[in-house]
Amino acid sequence: MRLSVAIAGLEAMPNAFVVFRGLPRSIKKAHELGYDGVELALKRPDEISRSDLKALLVANQMEVSAISSGQVFAARNLFFTDEDPERRAELYSTFCGFIDLASDFGQLVNIGRTRGPIAGRDVALCERLFLDMAGSLSDYAEKKGVELILEPVNRYEIDFINTLDECVALIKKVNRKNFTMMPDVFHMNIEDDHIGDSLVRNQEFVRYIHFADTNRHFLGDGHMPWDEIFNALKVIGYEGWTTLEILPIPDAETAAKRSVAFLKERYGNYYR
Repeated sequence: MRLSVAIAGLEAMPNAFVVFRGLPRSIKKAHELGYDGVELALKRPDEISRSDLKALLVANQMEVSAISSGQVFAARNLFFTDEDPERRAELYSTFCGFIDLASDFGQLVNIGRTRGPIAGRDVALCERLFLDMAGSLSDYAEKKGVELILEPVNRYEIDFINTLDECVALIKKVNRKNFTMMPDVFHMNIEDDHIGDSLVRNQEFVRYIHFADTNRHFLGDGHMPWDEIFNALKVIGYEGWTTLEILPIPDAETAAKRSVAFLKERYGNYYR
């Protein structure tokens, strides 16, 4: 099982759900703590050059697990359900840049809150706008050998695609082999009927997974039903990345250290 931790540049917004900030230092720290990779939370594709990123990964024996796009929404207010043509073009260009980067590093690009809100708007129109953008980007990504992974997010952060069942229904409408799903157990704990049952029920589309405890703290510091989760992952034969997306509490290093120890113990118990 490969373990990853979410990181961002120093200029990332304060509310970005990442553990470490400052890409060079974060990659080094993640390696020292026993992670196999890092998830890059980026606002723009050119935040780090390919040559610098490759050198950092090689020097620290690390991989990029995925590129996440939450800051594109949070910092730049770009999203799939936007109706404005110029802003849609800017979003498309940004995601194509992420896809180009992912073609060399990780081959996965996340769609989280960048799918956009739908409150007070025509739901059918919003869905059409989403499907149009998702289809166009999937076609571009397919040529680059990249997958797009849609993340269900809880209702308190976005009002569109909250559960795994809703996510899979939309994925089927996109109808592209390289458009799949990334569950996040923090969001699932709020929205899904039972985390384990939902993972098993939707296993065909589970490509990547985020971990945090119920309070967004390090793993084991809340009341997440971890036995249920690990048992479900064993049942579905999940072998993809497990990525830590938590608050740096009590501090980033302590949270990451405790979480990687927790993960290695639990995966060791369930994947013998």
